[in-house]
Amino acid sequence: MTDERIRYERPAPAVARIVLARPDKRNAQDRALLHELDDAYQRALRDSDVRVIVLAADGPDFSAGHDLDSDWSMDGVDTHTLSGGFDSPGAESWLATEEELFTGLCLRWRDIPRPTIAQVQGRVIAGGLMLVWPCDLIVASSDASFVDPVCAFDMNGAEYFTHLWELGARRAKEMLFTGEPISAQLAREIGMVNQVVPPDELAAATLDLAERIARRPTFGIRLAKRAINSGLDIQGQRSAIDVAFGLHHAGHAHNRQLHGSIVDPSGRDVIRNSAHRSNGNERNGSDDN
Repeated sequence: MTDERIRYERPAPAVARIVLARPDKRNAQDRALLHELDDAYQRALRDSDVRVIVLAADGPDFSAGHDLDSDWSMDGVDTHTLSGGFDSPGAESWLATEEELFTGLCLRWRDIPRPTIAQVQGRVIAGGLMLVWPCDLIVASSDASFVDPVCAFDMNGAEYFTHLWELGARRAKEMLFTGEPISAQLAREIGMVNQVVPPDELAAATLDLAERIARRPTFGIRLAKRAINSGLDIQGQRSAIDVAFGLHHAGHAHNRQLHGSIVDPSGRDVIRNSAHRSNGNERNGSDDN
């Protein structure tokens, strides 16, 4: 594992902290970052002294999502999931790539047999949600905001489609239809975030929570996590992810036919203009927003 995009820390004896270390790009994700992140999770799991894993990020924003300008080719790249067919003709190669880098990795991280905590500040955009939502708990800075504006690209949303469970049906539709962010405070009110703390207390509050969890029996926590995740699957979460992933690729096929690109290129301007309008005015649940 390299430290180019990911930093691995041990801030306390029983806690591993994995840090997105690409602040100049607002921690936008390329293929290398996602694979290095998976390597870091595996490193933590191989260390029997690690009882809790924290996912944090450098810079003012947790993650600006996927780096659309990066090279997503899988040529000569070792896979981390069981996906394949990266050099196949037609739509198969890109479907395989997204199965590997997006849904495949997210589902692996969701089921890590250790408790995971996302330590979140600033903006969490689209693909950024795909790093946060697989975590078991979320501690957010009061300046954090969360948004999936991907409908602007003529798509149904980010690939790891757990919006219904994270937000509830109507708030999920509102986020997707409008592309408007929700604040950390509102995210806590609806149960998506566990704690909201001042920015200068974020790291300490997250570490305190991790250490409190680390003092409890590891097997009991592992069983509790599996029980809850199994309940989500019985509710249909994993099947819904699969269905939404298929619709996502219908969107790609549509855009290729119309624009010669997997997304509608005009979506960038739509998202930028929306971000300018909502800057400093994220939804907080009040009637005047």
